Amino acid sequence: MKVLVTGGAGFIGSHIVDRLVQEGHDVVVVDNLSSGKRRNLNRAARFYKTDIQSWRLERVFRNERPNVVLHLAAQMDVRKSVEDPLFDAQVNVLGTLNILQQTVKHGVRKVVFSSSGGAIYGEQDVFPAPESHATMPLSPYGLSKLCGEQYLSYYERVGGVQVVNLRYANVYGPRQDPEGEAGVVAIFIQKLLNNEQPVINGNGRQTRDFVFVEDVVEANLAVMGQETAGTYNVGTGVETSVNDLFRILVQHTGSTCKELHGPAKKGEQARSVIDATKLRHELSWEPKMSLSDGLKRTVEYFKQRMG
Repeated sequence: MKVLVTGGAGFIGSHIVDRLVQEGHDVVVVDNLSSGKRRNLNRAARFYKTDIQSWRLERVFRNERPNVVLHLAAQMDVRKSVEDPLFDAQVNVLGTLNILQQTVKHGVRKVVFSSSGGAIYGEQDVFPAPESHATMPLSPYGLSKLCGEQYLSYYERVGGVQVVNLRYANVYGPRQDPEGEAGVVAIFIQKLLNNEQPVINGNGRQTRDFVFVEDVVEANLAVMGQETAGTYNVGTGVETSVNDLFRILVQHTGSTCKELHGPAKKGEQARSVIDATKLRHELSWEPKMSLSDGLKRTVEYFKQRMG
């Protein structure tokens, strides 16, 4: 199958590309390298350095004629979206719209959209949140992802393209960028390994659902290969507080840093955890990596990179 991956040089996208290549698919990557890294690119994939908002995207679709598009390219920093909602919407709404226009024009069969379970639901009424939970985003990022889902639904109705929205929990793992993204795991690990003091926002009792990147890869492959459409949560259903996360990372890094708390961040969710029962039942997907093992593997990766 010919698969086009937008954001294929990024943290999650590059892991998906590696796995698709391994499975024998013909893979095309579109990435503007604004946050993706050239070193993450798989040599077996054809690479186009192109922005998803660009008119040049048409040429990629015309040349390559993909069967499936996995759309991961995004402005993914919640805080940046609050500071600059316009930029966030340009990338996440207009960029997605550009992708969708090309998919319909060039007869793409299916689009799998990387959405956000954490940001779309906002402050939850139910824990863990199922896909039917009300969507009340607290950030422009969450709004832009929800808007992307709505556009996909529109194109499914009028353009006949099959659409899957994958709402991710807090994804972590090797290749996560401690600088560019709001990835608390990567930020804490880098600081702990450098013997710098990480600062926990607020009281640290805010919880997140941490899902390992390889489990997210499996979810993408599961929905890509089946005649399935709709919206699926991709998470573990387990809440972990930032304080507990910090303690596990201190153990795995052997750091002597103590817990230090700073002011709470404005607009940060108190609790976020999602229910992936639907994906489990319909496609037999199961998160395989325990948090402790996943964090251990991530620490090893950072040690190698820094070594």
